[in-house]
Amino acid sequence: MQHTTDTILMIRPINFRMNEQTAVNNYYQHAMKGVLPETVNARAQQEFDTFVEKLRAVGLRVIVVSDTDESDTPDSIFPNNWISFHENGTVGLYPMFAENRRFERREDILDILEKEGFIINDIVDFTSAEDEDVFLEGTGSLLLDRVNGKAYCALSPRADEDLFIEFCEDFDYFPVVFTANQTVDGERKPIYHTNVMMCLAETFAVICLESIDDKKERKQVLQHLKETGKEVIAITESQLHYFAGNMLQVRGANNALFLVMSSSAYNALTPTQISTITKHCKIIHSSLDTIEACGGGSARCMMAEVFLPKA
Repeated sequence: MQHTTDTILMIRPINFRMNEQTAVNNYYQHAMKGVLPETVNARAQQEFDTFVEKLRAVGLRVIVVSDTDESDTPDSIFPNNWISFHENGTVGLYPMFAENRRFERREDILDILEKEGFIINDIVDFTSAEDEDVFLEGTGSLLLDRVNGKAYCALSPRADEDLFIEFCEDFDYFPVVFTANQTVDGERKPIYHTNVMMCLAETFAVICLESIDDKKERKQVLQHLKETGKEVIAITESQLHYFAGNMLQVRGANNALFLVMSSSAYNALTPTQISTITKHCKIIHSSLDTIEACGGGSARCMMAEVFLPKA
């Protein structure tokens, strides 16, 4: 069982813009005033392509699939919310909060992965929960410690506790449940995705502890991280706004480990935080300014990790 993968799936956008349906509880999204939609999309594509080049340059296998024009999917660039891939050949499909995001789920993507030599044995489909307005948005809502069998989930309108427990039963994980908040217009409101405030790497974790208001919950999360031998790197709520929690560790050529993040996340880190991370692995960062501003997501959201067995 490995915590990191050397293969990721990424979806190249063709109609990227700010999604009005997700903005209701994603407080990181902003409309780019005075910028034409086609300019926003072109900038997002440019950021996407540069990012992919940087990942491939270190030996990461990046399977790029283009979005289609068939439906309006402004957030298709964030595939990790609707699908997850597991070492036993199982695929998870997840219920999405925004109705227009449900069109991102595409069967042909599974065919593409099989053509690339991956084995799919089973599909666990949670999407019928949408009928009851119950959501769990993939590895945005779930942070999986695959080696230690723990799953972390910050509850929000997009992460339902009962469905999270059901996921843990189906996939054999121990559930670590908590609430993470941020201050929005003077009010504490749930952070929409766990992977915005927390990143799990093999030997360390980057986490915004001050977002976990309940001291008992904070202590419990820390205990689980320390039990599994992870060095805890705490970030502040202001660093969160630069997506300093939205990172993913991947495996490049010769099994070298890299922590992937956006340039805004990297620039928000302190020299001490950077040197602590680089004790464990190298850092790759790329400018994702347009994607972050309009999409309200960053580097980690753009990468769906492929752990499927190879034929």
